[in-house]
Amino acid sequence: MYDITKFTTLDYKENLACIVWFVSCNMRCQYCYNCNIIEAKEGNYLLSDLFSFLEKRVGLLDAVVLSGGEATVHNLIPICKKIKAMGFKIKLDTNGVNFDLIKQLVKENYLDYIALDFKATKSKFKTITNSNCFEDFLKTLKYLLKINFEFEVRTTLHGDLLQEEDINEIIDILFNLGYKKDFYIQNFLNVETYANLNEAKNTFNKNKLSNKLNIIWRN
Repeated sequence: MYDITKFTTLDYKENLACIVWFVSCNMRCQYCYNCNIIEAKEGNYLLSDLFSFLEKRVGLLDAVVLSGGEATVHNLIPICKKIKAMGFKIKLDTNGVNFDLIKQLVKENYLDYIALDFKATKSKFKTITNSNCFEDFLKTLKYLLKINFEFEVRTTLHGDLLQEEDINEIIDILFNLGYKKDFYIQNFLNVETYANLNEAKNTFNKNKLSNKLNIIWRN
């Protein structure tokens, strides 16, 4: 593990949680600002450190957020099993491309909530993420909708990468598949990124977005 954020009230709504940041990722998104995490071979903490920390937080924290990097590139089954045995809820932040692991975690009742990143439209997915995993992501999205799992969908917006028509295409896909919950759009953070992006040159017009879903903007 790269790091542990010991306390947050923001990352898992209505829950006091900690965040576990896992090293490595199966994508290289242009706007990613966790470059040090995705390129790291090892982190600052062992699993034993995590469990020792959590033992001291039983009754004080409600949940553990698994983030990264991409947490699902690691074997989360034994980790989640132990976390759940300690009485914590688990939220998973994921790009959704490791369908088999996510399905197993859900079926074993190890996950309570998922934040699913809708990185891009199919036509722009490889350019933005440097991966060919759109269909794997879509498989996970359809599965979570089919079983009515508690999850949210979010997209990071950089105006030079995604324009209004792209966001509307994402909204159409979600709506047509039966997603009726809030759709979260995260504004690009102008910090050091994987592709050394700067602020978008294109002006993004929110008024051109579809009203099929309720959009919540996050800074």
